This record gives sequence, C-alpha cells and structure tokens, in this order.
Amino acid sequence: MQIIAISNQKGGCAKTTTAVNLAAGLAYAGRRVLLIDLDPQANASDWLGASAAKVGSLEIFTAEQSLDALMSASSVNGVSVIAGSSALSTLERILLSDPQPETFLKRRLATLSTAQWDDVILDTPPTLGLLTLNALTAADQLLVPVTLQVLSLSGVAQLMQTVDRVRETLNPNLELLGLLASRVDLRTLHAQDVIQALVESFGNKLLKTRIRENIRLAEAPSFRESIFQYRPKSGAAEDYHALAQEVLSLTR
Repeated sequence: MQIIAISNQKGGCAKTTTAVNLAAGLAYAGRRVLLIDLDPQANASDWLGASAAKVGSLEIFTAEQSLDALMSASSVNGVSVIAGSSALSTLERILLSDPQPETFLKRRLATLSTAQWDDVILDTPPTLGLLTLNALTAADQLLVPVTLQVLSLSGVAQLMQTVDRVRETLNPNLELLGLLASRVDLRTLHAQDVIQALVESFGNKLLKTRIRENIRLAEAPSFRESIFQYRPKSGAAEDYHALAQEVLSLTR
C-alpha cells in the first residue's frame, strides 16, 4: 500500500484535478484506490460524487470509529473516498491538546488493511498548515503539481523547505515522487523557461509526463466524472493515463 500526498501551497496548480484523475487512472489500471480529501473546500469529494453530510475526513481526527465506516463510494469504479468538508477548518483547535498533532493521520492510517488498498491518495489544502503537515507525515511519497509560471517556483521552494523539516523530525521516509508540470502550453517561451528552471533545480524529479492545458479538465467536475469517463479519447485522458503509468513505474 502506497500513501501519496498531493500538495502545493499555491492555489490554481491543478492539485485537486491531479488527485481525482490520478486516482481514476490508477483504478483503471486495476489498483484499489482510497482518496482522502483533507481540503476544507472539498472539491475532490464533490467531483467524485461523495458527500460528507454525515461523516467525512474530519472524523478521522475526532471519532473512534474505523476508517472503513468513514468511506463513501465514488463515481469511479475502484475508487473510494473519505470526503472533505468545511468543518476541517476547525482541526487546529480540535487537536490543540494532542501531544503530537502532526502525527494523528499517520496513526490512524496505520489501522488500514494493507490487503484492501493498493494506493491511498491524500488531497491537501493549498496551505502549509496542520492538515498538510499531517499528510506529509503520513505519506510515503509526495507529488507536487506545478504550473509553468515563475511565481510557482518560489512556492515549490517553500514546500521543499517544509519537506526537509518533516523528514528531520516527523517522517524520515518521505520521498519526493516528483514534480508534475500542469496546465502546460509549451508554445509559450515563458513555459519553456520554467520547465528549464525546474529541470535545473530538480533534475529527474520533474516527471516525464506533462499535463497539457485542456478545457475538458475544467468541464469534467460539472458531470462528476473523471476525465476517463467524461472524455476518454481526449488529450487530457491520454496525459493522466501516462501519469498513472509513470507513478506505478516509480513506486513498484
């Protein structure tokens, strides 16, 4: 069972789009996938047709019931969801008395049956607060979607500093799975320059897969379908299929 955190503190970097469609791509490859939505905006949950009306990811931290009881079916066969909700914004206050609040999710995920799941995807909020720290502490791998803008590079640098601190104090086994170039339009010189800067800074940690700019990715959430259901023959579906295959090749 691989636990993959998808994180970037900068908004608009296709983090949730990556979480949903990577989960779907892995499921279509025959993997059993659990997506845990840790973002108070709960966009991944809405996209996958999962509701936190009764239970959701906040209960991971507040309830004693098993994680199985918190799971919902999704619109994608092979993908289950522990849904997010706006109540997650209260987490820091709730965990104030816990002696190790950053490790709470890791302790809870240790109770999952490794025979039941192949991949656990953690969709995080666009901040470096307690929810993201919990995800980084619990994860085996970190995937960082990044848009091809110069301002994105400073956000990645700050995230990498946080990763270094997490490795030192909370999770020495956390590995950088890679940086994923998203919303790519290589017809622009600016995008090519940012790709070159990422290669110079991260080398082969910049994934080979590129997620091209595609209007179909913006349309799919309205239909509560992954890109593989909504437009299976689109360039976007091709890109996310390539991402799922690259992730599998790097984690096996």
